[in-house]
Amino acid sequence: MPRRIICVSHTTGAGGESIGRAITDRLGFRYVDDELIESAANSVGLDPAVVSNVERRKSLVARVLHRVAETGGEPRPRLSPNLSGSSRGQSTFVQPGRQVPSRDDLRALIREVISDVAEEGDVVIVAHAASMALAGKADVLRVLVTASPETRARRVAEERKVDERQAARVIKDEDAARNDYLARFYSVNRELPTHYDLVVNTDVITPDRAADLLVLAAT
Repeated sequence: MPRRIICVSHTTGAGGESIGRAITDRLGFRYVDDELIESAANSVGLDPAVVSNVERRKSLVARVLHRVAETGGEPRPRLSPNLSGSSRGQSTFVQPGRQVPSRDDLRALIREVISDVAEEGDVVIVAHAASMALAGKADVLRVLVTASPETRARRVAEERKVDERQAARVIKDEDAARNDYLARFYSVNRELPTHYDLVVNTDVITPDRAADLLVLAAT
């Protein structure tokens, strides 16, 4: 059965984003990631009282979905750590003095948007935990893109213009944050290959070849 939803989970520096984009181009699907959702949410107003309230959040989810659809999956600038909780932020969408939702509330919003995006189908979702959020859906291909710590550190050093020692710290910190997120939100205390349909190691497989393999698996 063809898969209409492809979830690309990835470790930092493994190339998951570029693989997700390549799959999107090959299949003509939409592209959605955490940062795109966060940017869309910010554009419609991230009222902390709304984001933290389950019932009131439904209307916000609908508005976010509309904004995501309008963007067409175009790349977005990195978000501020104030929004994403990531150490990778380079630009800010937060006005001085503006109150923002907690990281947990924002992640709950992202989970709901991911579920609703998946219902529409024909989408590549490049997010750390989309595979967990959509576990059990029959038309989902769940993929983990990873690589050795050495390869990932080298790539991060090149991409972020830091030395490899700094890059190794980035890898360590972001892996810890990812593991904490999986444990807190999905009770996954130890991530396993069996959480996914496919695991791709990009130490030797290029992103382009990996995209070809995943398209084949999806169709």
